[in-house]
Amino acid sequence: MAEGGGITRAIRIPGRHGYAVEFSPYVPTRLACAASQNYGISGSGTLIILEQNDAGLVIIKSFEWGDALFDVTWSEVSENFLVTSSGDGTLQLWDTSKPQGPLQIFKEHTQEVYNIEIQFTFSLHCLVSCLLFKKSSRRLHPRKEEVYTVDWSQTRGEQFLVSGSWDHTAKLWDPSVGKAVSTFTGHENIIYSTIWSPHIPGCFASASGDQTLRIWDVKSPVSKIVIPAHQAEVLTCDWCKYDQNLLVTGAVDCSLRGWDLRAIRQPVFDLHDHTYAIRRVKFSPFHASVLASCSYDFTVRLWDFSKPSPLLDTVEHHTEFTCGLDFSILLPGQVSDKKCFHCGPIRILKGSQWRLRCSLKKQTISFIIREKNATEPLYGNV
Repeated sequence: MAEGGGITRAIRIPGRHGYAVEFSPYVPTRLACAASQNYGISGSGTLIILEQNDAGLVIIKSFEWGDALFDVTWSEVSENFLVTSSGDGTLQLWDTSKPQGPLQIFKEHTQEVYNIEIQFTFSLHCLVSCLLFKKSSRRLHPRKEEVYTVDWSQTRGEQFLVSGSWDHTAKLWDPSVGKAVSTFTGHENIIYSTIWSPHIPGCFASASGDQTLRIWDVKSPVSKIVIPAHQAEVLTCDWCKYDQNLLVTGAVDCSLRGWDLRAIRQPVFDLHDHTYAIRRVKFSPFHASVLASCSYDFTVRLWDFSKPSPLLDTVEHHTEFTCGLDFSILLPGQVSDKKCFHCGPIRILKGSQWRLRCSLKKQTISFIIREKNATEPLYGNV
């Protein structure tokens, strides 16, 4: 159907809630989604591979796992390899060219696992506390082994994974040996986000429920920089693609803050407009000062922190919590944002524009792609 001068295409996947989405760094029309049954509280998980073509958006592969999947990252060595993180404390290495299950399973994030009844109770408490009251959700966590985040190193000369877990640790994995080679301790709460520096080999950042952003060197088990980034749980972080010293954090306090690693006493920018917790933030790969964020307030927002009025655009026609976000590094103008159960792109640059959204409604993931005309403004309503 046509909408606002563009074409909207949709595909619905019943019984699944999306948690993370990521564009392929190899194939411009391909993306992956990590999804789960029952909000990740119980049931299985699914890795979904989607392709954009003239007919619309189609599922080309799907792989089942016995527990919830919370994050996904593409390999930097093969267009067919991906890694997912799961509620059972494992990482899975998948080969999309083969029909069977994962090539490897990595499991070292281990602590006690509470029963389903306790898990359900505390998950709802977390949701109410974090989303409705905007308070820190520091509490007894029922599934301490859950691996909530995973990222594949982007720098040449190293092929490592970094993961963060409810057990308060980050781990460095070497896929070639199939095990963790280092464990990083220091966080005092859940690690919600781990992200490699795109500039500095062996360096990654982590964001945690202990309200800090930490910078790590893989040669040391102790973080080299600790930033008290917010007075609330920090749920997400990302590196600027044009400045090795600049990162952004998003938190339960509804704010986005930029941090210069050379002067960490005060943020270099502080952005406010979201009304509930910010679940994910990403810097643009094409503009040094542009970033996108998604939130439990059902919106995706586009920012340029260099401008006097930094909020460029707000996407408001989502109807569920928005928890995942990604920019395409191959096609300017593609952003994939996903709701706690949604995922979708917003347009950023002139040219052929695509927009993808994956949303949750009655246990349904809805992926939507919109192609916009090249004559439309640089930042328009999405």
